Amino acid sequence: MTAPDLSHTPTGHVSKVLIANRGEIAVRIARAARDAGLKSVAVYSEADIESLHIQAADEAYALRGVSALETYMNVPALLDIAVRAGADAVHPGYGFLSENADFARAVIDAGLTWVGPSPEAIETLGNKVAARQLATTAGAPLAPGTQDPISNWEDARAFAEQYGMPIAIKAAFGGGGRGLKVVNNIDDIEEAFLSAGREARAAFGNDECYVEKFLTKPRHVEAQVLADTHGNVVVVGTRDCSVQRRFQKLIEEAPAPFLTPEQNEQIIEGSRKLCRAANYTGAGTVEYIVAEDGTVSFLEVNTRVQVEHPVTEVVSGVDIIAEQFRIAAGLPLSITQDPEPVGHAFEFRINAEDAANGFVPSPGTVTTFEAPTGPGIRVDAGVRSGSTIPGVYDSLMAKLIVHGPTRDIALRRAEDALAELTIRGVRTVIPFHRDIVGHPAFTGESLDVYTNWVDKEYQPGRGFGWEDVEEGYVDRTNVGIEIDGRMHTISFPTALIGGAKPAAPAEPRPAGTFVAQEASATEVATGVGGGVPCPYTGTLVGWKVEDGDEVEEGQTIAIIEAMKMESPVHAPQAGKVQLAALNPGDEVQRGDVLAVVS
Repeated sequence: MTAPDLSHTPTGHVSKVLIANRGEIAVRIARAARDAGLKSVAVYSEADIESLHIQAADEAYALRGVSALETYMNVPALLDIAVRAGADAVHPGYGFLSENADFARAVIDAGLTWVGPSPEAIETLGNKVAARQLATTAGAPLAPGTQDPISNWEDARAFAEQYGMPIAIKAAFGGGGRGLKVVNNIDDIEEAFLSAGREARAAFGNDECYVEKFLTKPRHVEAQVLADTHGNVVVVGTRDCSVQRRFQKLIEEAPAPFLTPEQNEQIIEGSRKLCRAANYTGAGTVEYIVAEDGTVSFLEVNTRVQVEHPVTEVVSGVDIIAEQFRIAAGLPLSITQDPEPVGHAFEFRINAEDAANGFVPSPGTVTTFEAPTGPGIRVDAGVRSGSTIPGVYDSLMAKLIVHGPTRDIALRRAEDALAELTIRGVRTVIPFHRDIVGHPAFTGESLDVYTNWVDKEYQPGRGFGWEDVEEGYVDRTNVGIEIDGRMHTISFPTALIGGAKPAAPAEPRPAGTFVAQEASATEVATGVGGGVPCPYTGTLVGWKVEDGDEVEEGQTIAIIEAMKMESPVHAPQAGKVQLAALNPGDEVQRGDVLAVVS
């Protein structure tokens, strides 16, 4: 991948770019800007004052506050910094304001270059309802769905009664799994609709949702598109993103495997026609679901660069961020034909999440970050040893991209790379990744995973399951011993040789004194003793029961939110519930006992 030097382009539109984002994508954009001969300006919140993206950019300016609305979604503050820094362009990355047409328009009205599609294209395609309408006009296959956002949960129920269950309630503005709820039981529609709206407003500033029929066991397949102002529309490649939890991607691969030629053609040409019809310019992703019966159905368009763009870069040789800068500078794309993929690649999202406890967020301090090495290895990281993972933003820390000449070789390289990758201080999804690269559903002659396979069907392929996945988090030391001239390696927990000490057993918990106490790791997972522990550090959204209520085992007691995701907290047993002295909006720590059921 090569990037043009844009510092002396005839247009003069791009020489210094403000990066309106944080984390690994801000680091990625800053480095791409340097490749292109551009200066970069970072912004940071109070929670990110020591973050890596500050050092990656040429300059950095403070955004006062912590929450996303106060900082990375604060349009006046971002534009003020752009003016003060002398930036002439704004790159929004992904998430936050990247698909906000009003922000794009404000950037343009301020006389700055917007590194992205036009506000009109964002409004048409970023709004999933409008995108569905355009897809219908273009003749793309679609699952049944509402033509306009719905205003209340009763409309969702009426749709379900007409088309049947399950249904998917989705944020009209946004993506990345936020504001998406799949509902299998008609009696759960009200809560799912309200929860989807809350998540959508918190993540995207708009709580409008629509509803569509949910197709069972769908694969998630997408096409990466680049379009310039000279009429070139190139499909850089396809990706499969079916390994997800709670409809947020964990692993992506390129090109999308196990598609028929007809399916591949539908996806590629459908994407090209849709972007042409929308007069699209910039980088964008057209997403589809490929149903169990082989049906291809349009899903949505992401009017921004995707988290998973590197996996397409390594098989296509195209630097997608560099192409974004070219397009913004008024230059034609560096390629005018769809590139042929070379080899196969996987991207593993390294999230600060506890896979042993349902992928709950795991904010904290990264004490050790050691990246793997070897052929075909790329690591895009927003953290390093000593970095802090705040609980108020997305859980993504880094991305491991592994490329090989074939899918099988890429999998073998991935196995080695994941074994080498070492992160301490916070729990990550690495144990899950290490397991999945040898799982028969993922490595066989067909791809037998689908978008909620992890949540519903995942069974371990490497000898550990959810009941003992804690072993994947045990810090181990390898010691080499030579016997008769041959080296033997012994692996055992570091704590046994004076390293990190094992956690002390939890003290017995007296009745009625649970408000500020912390549960042990086992209690967090199981709710031992009738306690209802908080699964992760976050904010109490609200109670679902009243103090003194009789509850059933598994009944939802409370809703907790962190890293833009809401999760229910369930009663470990049936009985009478005593709630902690907490109010909606209060911060809670992992292990704090929210209630006692006795």
